[in-house]
Amino acid sequence: MNTALKVTAFATGLVAAFTAAYGIGHAVGPAQAPARPHAAHGEGATPAAAHGDHPVGGLQIADRGYALSLDRAVVPAGGPTELSFRVLAPDGKPLTAYRPAHEKELHLIVANRDLTDFQHLHPVRAADGTWTAPATIAAAGDYRVFADFTPAAETDPLTLGADLHAAGDYRPAALPRTGRTVTVDGYTLTLAGDLTPGRPGRLAFTVSRDGRPVTDLDPYLAAYGHLVVLRAGDLGYLHVHPDGEPGDGATAPGPEVDFTATAPGPGDYRLFLDFQHEGAVHTAAFTLTATGTPAPAPTGEPTAAHHH
Repeated sequence: MNTALKVTAFATGLVAAFTAAYGIGHAVGPAQAPARPHAAHGEGATPAAAHGDHPVGGLQIADRGYALSLDRAVVPAGGPTELSFRVLAPDGKPLTAYRPAHEKELHLIVANRDLTDFQHLHPVRAADGTWTAPATIAAAGDYRVFADFTPAAETDPLTLGADLHAAGDYRPAALPRTGRTVTVDGYTLTLAGDLTPGRPGRLAFTVSRDGRPVTDLDPYLAAYGHLVVLRAGDLGYLHVHPDGEPGDGATAPGPEVDFTATAPGPGDYRLFLDFQHEGAVHTAAFTLTATGTPAPAPTGEPTAAHHH
């Protein structure tokens, strides 16, 4: 994984709330703020919290009887650290049986509340169910840890989220507007498509370098790209799936990498695309605003969320 991009994202309400503090900062104390548990699925939980029409993950520390348990919720800022956690099963014991997706039993995402720091990590699981992963917490602030996985006993994926705090002087930043083209590590990426509230839409990323299209992307975790979409303000996690996969006889290794995603409601979203070329992984970040009225929730049996 390349060094995490420094990108920012704020919902409009948060920008107003932090205006007075911006440039002054505030201290994040060393005392651990206790996480507020959410009701499990089936006990009044509403995973689609802020907009309610289409499910998003990561807003809950527990769901469907499973819970994310961090060994420590306060870490030092300014350098490398080790994250350690467990997923607790409905019986209260650490989960040790997973259904792999994209070559991994569990995908770990760490992002700060400003969305200026994003890391897609690959933790290692011990036999007792404890996961560990090295991470770099460069700056003080409040972070969110996302565990994206499917228990072996389940068919639908879960994304659980827990707060992580890095003590120090925290200075919030405002949301940048990236436009449709960004440059990272010498690569230029252009985004076509939109996020539409309540309706699936195509997101197509075109990769080029030195003015030439990149047509030999490496397979990375069984895809030519992985996309994580986080909603500004509450860090709601959207499940996104790639269109096609390496070796299917139809999906080319670039220059275009396609996905399908549904915005749960209007607002600002940050899109983090991981892609690999010549053995190195790179991450490009975009800001998109979803506008319009969400589509009505479908009737009948719910459709399982797509797994990125």
